[in-house]
Amino acid sequence: MARRALSLQAYLAYGRGPVVSDMAALPDRPKGPGVLLMAEDRENGRALAGLGARLLQQMPELTLFCAGAVPLCGGAVAVSLPPDRSADCAAFVASLAPVAAISAGQALRPALLDALAEARVRLLAINAADAAFITPAPRWIPDPAPAALALFDVIHAIDTGAARRLRRLGVEPASIRPAGRLVDAGMPLDCSDRLHSEMSRTLASRPVWLAAYLRADEADSVLRAHRQAVRLAHRLLLVAVPATREDAPALRNACTDLSLRAVCWEEGGLPDETTQVLLTEGTEDLGLWYRLAPLTFLGSSLVSGHGGRDPYEAAALGTAILYGPNVGHWLDAYSRLVTAGAARIVRDADSLAAAVTHLIAPDQTAAMAHAGWDVVSQGAALVDAVIADVAAALEARKA
Repeated sequence: MARRALSLQAYLAYGRGPVVSDMAALPDRPKGPGVLLMAEDRENGRALAGLGARLLQQMPELTLFCAGAVPLCGGAVAVSLPPDRSADCAAFVASLAPVAAISAGQALRPALLDALAEARVRLLAINAADAAFITPAPRWIPDPAPAALALFDVIHAIDTGAARRLRRLGVEPASIRPAGRLVDAGMPLDCSDRLHSEMSRTLASRPVWLAAYLRADEADSVLRAHRQAVRLAHRLLLVAVPATREDAPALRNACTDLSLRAVCWEEGGLPDETTQVLLTEGTEDLGLWYRLAPLTFLGSSLVSGHGGRDPYEAAALGTAILYGPNVGHWLDAYSRLVTAGAARIVRDADSLAAAVTHLIAPDQTAAMAHAGWDVVSQGAALVDAVIADVAAALEARKA
């Protein structure tokens, strides 16, 4: 290994000492090669979990060690990262003995990266943005971030601005790969091909929009919006999907109160030319409705207390997205889709009705859906590159 930069030496000296006694115990290590996944924020953690699931599809012999904010995927093992001190990190790396480690985002642990590099673990970074990198270093020692970044074998930057920042920090240009941002769209929701064909024929001549994950306290607003929209597009059909089965009665009652003609999917109801709302009891067929509806309002967002729903699930299946102002659990994802032109915020029944009326036009929904697909699919090449890199590291370790 090359001589450490002075800033990294100072950081490692600051944290020098024996292994701390209260370091979290590591689980028994399964046999076979392992890959360490690390992220310290929710969205990057989910992106890594999705990447991990694809790694396991290609290389089922791997064991994934998920740390920080990375949720478990498949047969992964949860591990707690050690204090960022040389002795603790060296013990951690020796115990896991991974062949590769993948870090996502701006958070860096210089001592851990140094221990991984010393053990000749293949170090990969994804989703490096044009933003400051964060380390646990106190302000009075030189910033170890540039030296920590130099330890990575490959850094996948989200855009040219991020790549430029990395070069300014001294990262070798050969190690930097502009690759776009990896987001976790999950595996696309499935649906029956036969049922999709049948419903496509049934609804072929009608404009359709979907309201998914509706809460009981949103039912009245969404159905009022539909009633307003129907005045301008009298053949417009709404598919209404509650967030839970307990929310379904509120949708039924709101349809009755607003004199909207509705049929229930689970009761065998099929929409005819007079039907205004197709009600469902649960989310089991959302894969079907996303594919059939060019425009979707994602509920659990008009009123506070629910936090919104994952918008990538809808964007991955080619539907334009509307949403309410209360999406705190998924704010970064919605912001990214809005920036791309794939999603639009609404705030009440009136603005929802106006948005549906304007966006239900095929050219409008097609443009938004295409933008959404670009966001969720731009990481496909990155996934392939990381899988190839891990496979190469695995082969090199076997040799």
